Amino acid sequence: MIKHIKKRKNDYDLGIPGVLSSYLFEFFVKFILSPVIKFLWVRKIEGMHHIPKNGPVIIASNHESYFDFIIFYAISPRKVQYLAAEKFYASKFWKPLMVATGQIKVERTSGDKASVHEKAQYVLKNEGMLGIFPEGTRSRTGEMGKAFTGVTKFALTSKAPIIPVGIEGTFEILPPHKKIPKLKKCNIKISEPVHHHDHFEKEHTEELLRKLTDDLMNLIAALIGKEYKHHYSFQKTDSNVIDMPKN
Repeated sequence: MIKHIKKRKNDYDLGIPGVLSSYLFEFFVKFILSPVIKFLWVRKIEGMHHIPKNGPVIIASNHESYFDFIIFYAISPRKVQYLAAEKFYASKFWKPLMVATGQIKVERTSGDKASVHEKAQYVLKNEGMLGIFPEGTRSRTGEMGKAFTGVTKFALTSKAPIIPVGIEGTFEILPPHKKIPKLKKCNIKISEPVHHHDHFEKEHTEELLRKLTDDLMNLIAALIGKEYKHHYSFQKTDSNVIDMPKN
């Protein structure tokens, strides 16, 4: 426990009172706020049994809205830590939620992403659940955007399975440029784990990363009845970009 307190203190530049407050807020989010969110905004959940009870795992889902993170955190049987843009930590509303739930801060303007990779790998090495939106940013149209390959790089490096998750309806709940969620329902569909055992010992070329990432996005698209239009659209810059929300 002391180890986790020190890590939260260092990760979010908090004093001991701030750390203790964040744990109290985490309790509130998990046991009070999450059931309310499920009741108000979740219609149906399928495939929860595909999430393993323990061990390292990566959750990869489509990104229709800021509400995606809130919804999945609320229904998840395990703690999930997402990559989150630095702007959320500058917000009086979002920062307490990000800190309390232990999300991973991503400095998008920094050219050195080593610390983000280190924090993400720390989650997986400690048998945790890492959350990634491969598209990097929420959709502005409701359609799926082109995914970055960071999700596959993390999976191959950590040898952790990826759980494809399709979230349907959050675009209508909290569209772009809206601040108050509408009282509509969403569906969450969780698929069986994707393992990359056959590729662990291979060279992780940009082509391989792109193929595996686009195959993953096709699985996610199928869960929500949409089309992933960027299949195998290879670009050399992709392998140097990790997944993070842009705005």
